[in-house]
Amino acid sequence: MIKREKISNILKSTNFNTEVTVMGWVKTFRNNQFIALNDGSCMNNLQVVVDFANTSEEILKKITTGAAIAATGLLVESLGKGQSVEVKAATLEVLGESDAEKFPLQPKKHSLEFLRDIAHLRFRTNTFNAIFKVRNALAFAVHQFFNERGFVYLHTPIITASDAEGAGEMFRVTTLPFENTPKNEDGSIDFKEDFFGRSANLTVSGQLEGELGAMALGEIYTFGPTFRAENSNTTRHLAEFWMIEPEVAFADLEDNMNLAENLLKYIITYVLKNCKDELAFLTTRLAEEEKSKPQNERSEFDLMGKLQFCLENNFERITYTEAIEILKRSKPNQKKQFKYLIEEWGADLQSEHERYLVEKHFKKPVILTDYPADIKSFYMRMNEPDEQGRRTVRAMDILFPGIGEMVGGSQREERLDYLKARMDEMHIPQDELYWYLDTRKFGTAPHAGFGLGFERLVLFVTGMTNIRDVIPFPRFPKNAEF
Repeated sequence: MIKREKISNILKSTNFNTEVTVMGWVKTFRNNQFIALNDGSCMNNLQVVVDFANTSEEILKKITTGAAIAATGLLVESLGKGQSVEVKAATLEVLGESDAEKFPLQPKKHSLEFLRDIAHLRFRTNTFNAIFKVRNALAFAVHQFFNERGFVYLHTPIITASDAEGAGEMFRVTTLPFENTPKNEDGSIDFKEDFFGRSANLTVSGQLEGELGAMALGEIYTFGPTFRAENSNTTRHLAEFWMIEPEVAFADLEDNMNLAENLLKYIITYVLKNCKDELAFLTTRLAEEEKSKPQNERSEFDLMGKLQFCLENNFERITYTEAIEILKRSKPNQKKQFKYLIEEWGADLQSEHERYLVEKHFKKPVILTDYPADIKSFYMRMNEPDEQGRRTVRAMDILFPGIGEMVGGSQREERLDYLKARMDEMHIPQDELYWYLDTRKFGTAPHAGFGLGFERLVLFVTGMTNIRDVIPFPRFPKNAEF
């Protein structure tokens, strides 16, 4: 094909009166003369001016919204508002027609609900152009952060026999026939005839395997898909999502908190520097959305203000016990405005409590530590019981405005006897995780790590409110389209 110039480069060019070829999709075509063209390389459109008097009627009829075209002509300074350059087309070619009557993305505002139903086309809208450019930049920044610090990128398995979270909400992987599943004498499924010879599932986390890497390579991170068969049809849950999970040997909870805070600040800084147009668009979009809300539900910050808020403040670090006391004394709790009232130590904090701590009480991101052992996973390092005999673990959660929990992590339990006792207590078979216990038998060492849900991060940085809008093709209950 003829070499094309990207519109992102054309819009910055000052090489006037030179011939260029551009290709893209028609956003609008006004007065049989002005084409707004976008090739996906940037947020902004390029105006292509058509010499309609010398262009065939057949070509003009095919220049419709959604059509793919190629235009060759002179790059000139634009006299119109909103653009500095335009292309005066000498030749036009329609590469792919688009039926104007059937193309669902007409030049008007569409609801996000409507766009979810046509997720295969929503990339062509300004909103999703911006979202997925930001998502791309965030992913790049994550890899750059860890690469600069000498971490090893470890690919942990997607098919696994372990349940790292112990929740049991897993997608089964099997080659056994559904209509005539082999059974044992007691009626249970006979997995000996299955592909792996045992029960297998899609991973819920790469953490346990990541720990194995960290205990030899020192510092590793995983960044890959994870799956939860949780029947939650909400704006905050997905059945398939991406997780960033670093694991670091010879590290404690303090090191873990420092790493997580540094990572979040690094990637937000990267996006602010490299996605200015996208963030400007998303800031305006969010401001328009906020206008439709009652005054008391509107955010205190605009999007850029919220991102700066996280960069300019050191994250507040408090224990779970301190947080419970703050929440018990809070006005929303005393006036019974919380949906879930905080009455005693041991309560599992909800999003409303987390957001109160961040947005109302401290007015900065918060790191909560030392949670009750009863509400946390088996692999977290046990603390000595406090004066009241309450058992806590060296866990941490990082809470962000508008989101609640952004990061969950812990110092891992490196002591074999403590780990085995916790597994017995939580009915986790030791024989199935023999390989995990081996790292505590052969050269055990303090180590720590955390999980950062990538879509939660994209949700925060873009200002979107539904997690299904920040992943290209969302998977949720009763939906596996595209």
